[in-house]
Amino acid sequence: MNTYNRPKLHNATWPGIVGKGDQEPIISLDELLEKTAAAEVDGIKFDGVDLGLFEAHVKLDPSDDNIKAIADKIGGYGLEIGTLVAPIWPPDGGSAMGTAQDRDKFVEAVRKSAQIGSKLRDQGIRTANVIRIDSATGVEQWAQNPVENTKLIAETFRRACDVAAEYGERLAAEGEICWGGMQSWKTMLDTLEQVDRDNIGFQADMSHTFLYLLGYNAPQDRILKPDFTWDDREELERGLEFLTSKLRPWTIDFHVAQNDGTVFGSGSHDKTGRHCLPTDPNGRLNIAKDAGYWLKDENGNPSKAFNHICWDGCMFPNEVMHQQQTWNDILKALIDVRNANGWTV
Repeated sequence: MNTYNRPKLHNATWPGIVGKGDQEPIISLDELLEKTAAAEVDGIKFDGVDLGLFEAHVKLDPSDDNIKAIADKIGGYGLEIGTLVAPIWPPDGGSAMGTAQDRDKFVEAVRKSAQIGSKLRDQGIRTANVIRIDSATGVEQWAQNPVENTKLIAETFRRACDVAAEYGERLAAEGEICWGGMQSWKTMLDTLEQVDRDNIGFQADMSHTFLYLLGYNAPQDRILKPDFTWDDREELERGLEFLTSKLRPWTIDFHVAQNDGTVFGSGSHDKTGRHCLPTDPNGRLNIAKDAGYWLKDENGNPSKAFNHICWDGCMFPNEVMHQQQTWNDILKALIDVRNANGWTV
């Protein structure tokens, strides 16, 4: 039984690029859109996609011709666009705590992303005003001078926020343990508080942010007790309740995902949360229930902090991503999350 119609259900496009290009070829935007549009469970389909502004899929070009091309392509599959991902890493961007040139490139990548986002909203195809960012720097580099490096990251984020605000956009800093200044719940809060802008928030990912509980890359900020074992569901729920109480007030964007409790990555995404299929028997999360810690407030009511949720399946093998059943299973997981935690408009 499908109980609610909100939040809307989105798929992500960047899993066709992230971790690809070396051992496996990039999966085209067209194939991802085809699979997303074809997925259906009990008459329910994906409402849209969250779009990574990466050259392999779309140009970081706010010209009217490029905006029309993006809108026509995605709209042609009957899909809308939600959150954007700004390409704030080299070559388009640079480290948020790097040289002056690096930081200028970071801000310029956000500016172009915000221009694109605003124009897509004007086209009527984009239903959100959130752009995803991170610090574009590793934990080891950040750890060489945590205090000053966090100040630099916050300063860069402030500049990026001011640019985004010119176009009515908000920035969501994603909680991934591989990014310096963002690798634990404490460092993430510190960074967000130092930015001190109304149009910045947190992007929670059920896989990446889950590892905050275990203290990967920040053992001193571990939340679960040291002798925690995976059969201790009570302790896991205590940890999730604590984590979400700290970060949910900042959360403006949300990724549904599964995690097996281990780290995984490639390239700049090293030692980050391993995304698992929703049907993975090794998954440690009760997806529908545990999403509720993020989607509901302290009184158990839907927070309605965002109008859509998105499945992020980065670094799945191509053989998995080429199968239509993969996307049907993912859609079912999203429907289950909405049925357990959603609302009706």
